[in-house]
Amino acid sequence: MPVKISDALPARAILEQENIFVMTEKRALSQDIRPLRLLILNLMPLKSKTETSLLRRLSNTPLQIEVDFLRTATYTSTHASAEYLETFYKTFEQAKSSTYDGLIITGAPVEQMEFEEVDYWQELCDIMEWARKHVFATLFLCWGAQAGIYYHYGVKKYPLEQKMFGVFPHKVCVANTPLMRGFDDVFNAPHSRHTEVREKDVQAIPSLQILATSAEAGLFMVASEDGRQVFIFGHPEYESDTLASEYFRDKSKGLEIAVPRHYFPQDDESQPPMVSWYSHAQLLYTNWLNYYVYQTTPYDLSLLPQVDEGVRSPAAPKRI
Repeated sequence: MPVKISDALPARAILEQENIFVMTEKRALSQDIRPLRLLILNLMPLKSKTETSLLRRLSNTPLQIEVDFLRTATYTSTHASAEYLETFYKTFEQAKSSTYDGLIITGAPVEQMEFEEVDYWQELCDIMEWARKHVFATLFLCWGAQAGIYYHYGVKKYPLEQKMFGVFPHKVCVANTPLMRGFDDVFNAPHSRHTEVREKDVQAIPSLQILATSAEAGLFMVASEDGRQVFIFGHPEYESDTLASEYFRDKSKGLEIAVPRHYFPQDDESQPPMVSWYSHAQLLYTNWLNYYVYQTTPYDLSLLPQVDEGVRSPAAPKRI
């Protein structure tokens, strides 16, 4: 939350130069408060587990948040009952007349397919286009980030020779960015993916900024110039046992899978995994909610400005 100080306090200018949010008395007196409205497009097969992980991160804040869950109508998950989806999820048809402060688009286990081959790709494109006018800030996660940066900017994904699997150290690339307020210079985050987005392709888009990378895992965090689109190519919401569950699941199926790196002590799968990413994961979600949603979204959601596309790559997919 912001620090409320006197308008004339000399420290105000210093703090603002450091991108530390301060609220003057004048602004505080005129401020209206209402709950934030978030929409979560959950593309993961294990709906309940993903819901719990995301809500655990989003709830550790003094902000009041109203959350709606969104599902695709063009593809029905086989891991959740129809009754469960009908009870707790909206379809795009049901949600599209509403406006939201924030949207989160999760990953999905379809990354080895071409985007256009995914059953719900057209519906996802419709949702992302709708969000430009009906959502103030969007957070894209893992495959969702790859899909979002491809749709909006034409940045492609590439197959990896070996799955990027484990917990990796990352370096903060931009000092004092509000999204990474409180981060150490080096922080850990989980990855679990077979494809990658390359740094040089993002650097070619002037309206995108690389915020964090890893020497081992590559790109981690990219944001649009105005901060209204944030692309996370890992899984900061993962629980302590998520990578272990994926590893032992694939191993039991006889699939070729390496031990997740930097996760089990001494890479010994018989030992309990070490958690080294929780604090920064929490900071990431809290900072996004505070600085990129709460502090910037209009009080009246009917006045949402449209998201600027910036300079689109010639490789960007055509609108359908």
